[in-house]
Amino acid sequence: MTAEIISIGDEILIGQVVNTNAAYIGEKLSAIGVRVRRCSVVGDDPGDILDAFRDAWQRSDVVLVTGGLGPTHDDVTRAVVTQFFDTSLVFSPVVFEDITAMFARLGRKLGEQHRDQAMVPAAAAVMRNGHGTAPGSHFTRGGKHFFVMPGVPFEMKGMMENDVLPALAQRVDETRVAYTILTTGIPESTLAALLAGVKTMLDRSALAYLPSPQGVRLRITSIDADAAEARRRADELRTFIEQRASEYIFGMEADTLEAAVGRLLRERGMTLAVAESCTGGRVGDRLTNVPGSSEYFDRGSVVYSNDSKTAMLGVDPALLERHGAVSAETARAMAAGARRGAGVDIALATTGIAGPGGGTPEKPVGLVWIAVADARGGAALRFQFGNDRLRTKERTAQAALDLLRRRLSGLPLHSPLAHPDPLTWTEE
Repeated sequence: MTAEIISIGDEILIGQVVNTNAAYIGEKLSAIGVRVRRCSVVGDDPGDILDAFRDAWQRSDVVLVTGGLGPTHDDVTRAVVTQFFDTSLVFSPVVFEDITAMFARLGRKLGEQHRDQAMVPAAAAVMRNGHGTAPGSHFTRGGKHFFVMPGVPFEMKGMMENDVLPALAQRVDETRVAYTILTTGIPESTLAALLAGVKTMLDRSALAYLPSPQGVRLRITSIDADAAEARRRADELRTFIEQRASEYIFGMEADTLEAAVGRLLRERGMTLAVAESCTGGRVGDRLTNVPGSSEYFDRGSVVYSNDSKTAMLGVDPALLERHGAVSAETARAMAAGARRGAGVDIALATTGIAGPGGGTPEKPVGLVWIAVADARGGAALRFQFGNDRLRTKERTAQAALDLLRRRLSGLPLHSPLAHPDPLTWTEE
């Protein structure tokens, strides 16, 4: 079964609104075995919308439309879809009751435009809206399906879960098995080289590399009429990847690196402190996004100035003068000072030049040092993350959490993203 997604709205075309709807719908359809062939965006012109409907209906089994169902003058989708299916609008008492009940809950007064929202295409089944006033429509003809939903994301998601996905799942004649393996600390090209030979396993399976500043997601997909065979091929591919890239894998599906680190700390009964300069609190923020992080996260210090590094972490001013704030020695002193001051088991520190100014030939913009310290000693690693300030902060936080993961897991501390020759030490 093939599908096409059409998003309607001038606001999407001109970049005022990011089209998250298409991404959500595509992911949900793929999960039940519906193959998305195309996504398109159309403005609020009725002629363009009608053309998009005709093209999509001709080439796909399922068409999903979002947007243009509101009560304002630029919401034209309902009129166009009524024209496309040669039907009329009729009043739906059920939809009007839904709207009336919602306004009563909100303590608001109904207007005539809200009664108009209860007018629905006569040839379609109504998809009720539990979060707004615009109902959805489900047309079926010749074994094909045409769904029309609001553009407001949480309204659309409710209809997807309650109406669209159940209607389509029972008609899919193939089983789709998919895994997402999450890696970090390794570039896409290096990971691909590590997985050399995987192409021989992709006859009836697929492997996609999805890079981001956080790492590379590996998406495994296997589709077959035989459910057991689909599962076998997906599991075989997953095992192949895990055997070759295990040290870079921190989780599956929707896992986060901060949650993975939290599990390791909890399992080992260890506590953590963080000292941040260039990341400005981003590491601590991510760690505390995890429920229950108070069990292992003791404190975080944002020490942006040299004076604060001395006052809060005990970093020797002479060391700062000799090596500079962005150096292996300062990163080590920050991590050691954070661990000593908090009395915790392990500590992280970040220091760098986020830019766009402040760099020198010896210490260019994007230079970062990250250190980890525990009772056994520690290490400070050098990274070069480019000249985009926010991207450098994001990548530094990810690398810091990965360094912590590696230390807690007993893995080699050095990663392909780090420069060679880290500073390491052992405690006497």
